[in-house]
Amino acid sequence: MWNRLTKFSIYFLLCFIIASDTFAHGVTQQDQGFLAGASGIHLVPYLYLGAKHMVTGYDHLLYLAGVIFFLGRLKEVVLFVSLFAIGHSLTLLTGVLSGIHINPYLIDAIIGLSVCYKALENLGTIQLFNPKFMVFTFGLVHGFGLSSKLQDISISSDGLIANMLAFNLGVEVGQVIALTFLFWLFTWLRNQHHFVAIASTTNTLLFSAGLILCGFQSVGYFLQ
Repeated sequence: MWNRLTKFSIYFLLCFIIASDTFAHGVTQQDQGFLAGASGIHLVPYLYLGAKHMVTGYDHLLYLAGVIFFLGRLKEVVLFVSLFAIGHSLTLLTGVLSGIHINPYLIDAIIGLSVCYKALENLGTIQLFNPKFMVFTFGLVHGFGLSSKLQDISISSDGLIANMLAFNLGVEVGQVIALTFLFWLFTWLRNQHHFVAIASTTNTLLFSAGLILCGFQSVGYFLQ
């Protein structure tokens, strides 16, 4: 039964990543239209868009799922997720407000590699640095990914600081919502009889997803 579930999970994951451009690290066309046309302070819409980005951004969720997969205590989850959030917030705000721009394809390819690294770390295959340091570092990378996408939309400078603070707050709210579900799910999985096999398969899937994401973005970078 577990083998059938594994095959189905791999098939579903591949179809999801290939077919779901609207859920990628970028911003949907509808939201881009609002961001490009909005002028002045719009705290609630930016708060909503920030939360939506995190809840539907599968690259963030894949990485954070790997981060908390083996964390059994809520205190540990808060520590690791806070490190990621601090790094993400720093580069998101700094990138947009200062105009520091990195090629979106290149940064998203690195984000794919961050998922691969965390999966390999969970599998016990690699650990180059302290896990807390790596979570903070990859948080910086993920923040630059989003800031580059937002800069490509040419957001109005009128009310930009307030709007970006609201957007960043929304990202953190969305992160809490998503991680609450993931923490409950992983806690339940840890109580299953075949958890060792489940953990191995899940993190292998995470690695595969990160590799696919990196490959797609790398092709985009060389073909742009």
